[in-house]
Amino acid sequence: MIVGLTGGIGSGKSEVSRRFQLRGVTVVDADEMARVVVEPGEPALAAIAQHFGADILTAAGELDRAQLRAIIFSDPHQKQWLESLLHPLINARIRFELNRSDNSPYAILSSPLLLETTQHTLVDRILVIDASEDLQITRASLRDTNNVALIKAIMATQLPREARLEKADDIIHNHGDFLELETQVNQLHQQYLFLAKKPG
Repeated sequence: MIVGLTGGIGSGKSEVSRRFQLRGVTVVDADEMARVVVEPGEPALAAIAQHFGADILTAAGELDRAQLRAIIFSDPHQKQWLESLLHPLINARIRFELNRSDNSPYAILSSPLLLETTQHTLVDRILVIDASEDLQITRASLRDTNNVALIKAIMATQLPREARLEKADDIIHNHGDFLELETQVNQLHQQYLFLAKKPG
């Protein structure tokens, strides 16, 4: 069984993923796969440098993520070009990693764009990590020192909160403290263990 874990920027996906990992569950992180496919030496990085110019690379030859993020969230056409290049590569990598998760009672695919892309077709259940938009902005500002305008631009590319919740099979309400979060993760973990054992 594969559970798709998603939520808006700053909702707490990484923290929830970490707590499932502590319970021995394999978590495949789509953001991590996205980093892997643009590492130095990968064909996608060469294509990005050719398209955007050599300035999109750091002095060490790595992708300048901050600069690329600023470009694509201010230009929908550039964002579309990048997604058409990367999404098939990321999905192939995700499938490869999920196929290797045989030792886990169930697997989790953590992805901020689970519902905005075809990634949701890879999962059996959808778990949404929910937080208020104000809380999302506060957390994302503290974590990445992103400016609020950029965070709001990123949020605008993600499904609205209500639409995301409508598609959820399960929801973790991440508005409280870590104890509250731990309780919710534990309850879902027990539920998923049960579902994973059920035939069919």
